[in-house]
Amino acid sequence: MKLVPTDIPDVRIVEQQAFADSRGFFVEVWHEAKFRAAGLDLRFVQDNHSRSVAGTLRGLHYQVEQPQGKLVRAVRGAIFDVAVDLRRGAATFGRWVGIELSDENQRQLWVPPGFAHGFLALSDVADVAYKCTAFYAPEHERTLRWDDPTVAVAWPTVAGRPPLLSERDAGGLLLDSAPLYP
Repeated sequence: MKLVPTDIPDVRIVEQQAFADSRGFFVEVWHEAKFRAAGLDLRFVQDNHSRSVAGTLRGLHYQVEQPQGKLVRAVRGAIFDVAVDLRRGAATFGRWVGIELSDENQRQLWVPPGFAHGFLALSDVADVAYKCTAFYAPEHERTLRWDDPTVAVAWPTVAGRPPLLSERDAGGLLLDSAPLYP
């Protein structure tokens, strides 16, 4: 396992060796001791799985209380995965990192607590699985607007169409009015 730095030092790309042959492949996606040895001492309490059709954008979600760290991977298909730093005191406040995760590249993204998270489905179908360090708490969940001009995430386009959004995601808050982390 290898942790690859991003432009935001606390957000990491996780690369693991996949063992492939004519039958398929095997990859170890979580090994507590190996992650700890690499510098990420994590405890997960919840696993989530979502399926999205091409062009679906989910996010940018975060919890103001009970902030969740997320270890995200695309089990099927491909996504553009994004983390936005919402920690007011951080040198990288308001900056974002985005990478492609797919069933082909077998990468994962570690999104620490204090970040908004979202993704755009790039393939016809994308199954996304993610482990969380805190339980989902709907009363604390907030949504940062996906197209906030201050954050300016460079979302790719899918089939030249605007993204498919839930009502909640379409009504997200702009960074200058969103509740933030200290």
